[in-house]
Amino acid sequence: MNLIPALTLVLMLPAGAALSQHSGHDGHAGAGHGSPYAGMEKRAVKALSDGQITELRAGRGMGLALPAELNGYPGPLHVLELGDSLGLTADQRAKVQGLFDAMKAETVALGERIIAGETELDRLFAEKRITPENLKASTAAIAATQGELRAAHLRYHLFTLEILSPHQVQVYGKLRGYGHAGGPSQGHGGKH
Repeated sequence: MNLIPALTLVLMLPAGAALSQHSGHDGHAGAGHGSPYAGMEKRAVKALSDGQITELRAGRGMGLALPAELNGYPGPLHVLELGDSLGLTADQRAKVQGLFDAMKAETVALGERIIAGETELDRLFAEKRITPENLKASTAAIAATQGELRAAHLRYHLFTLEILSPHQVQVYGKLRGYGHAGGPSQGHGGKH
């Protein structure tokens, strides 16, 4: 499952949270319709769906690297998946596999930190121990970790580009169905 959020923070919001919290004066979506959040109070981590938790624990990209992916910076997982079609050499394959393994280790750890941060924030509210100070500290820590997670995914796209030839990047774009003809307009200095 590939979630494609418009912003990193939207990824972490429960479904419907981007909509106004108050459609009517009483905070409900409409008379007799209930809240779009109904049932979410039973979640283990209120701000994260089971699917989001699964994605974070697996180190998946969740659309966080779209600026790279859609502008000609291939991702290591998809390069490995398309390795035969891209004509990867054994050396390239080994290097990209190493990048993927490092990325996964880093992003799984960051995902666990996000889950832990959201769990703690939820606990502070549930136990009525939330204060302006710990709210600010908690949300800042979660946001910083979300930023680290996104940067990690994007960074491994940069590293992957350095391993591929311009022709491989062009083929990758075509195989992925993108309208552009290949990599970044300035080129990249990849090793071939």
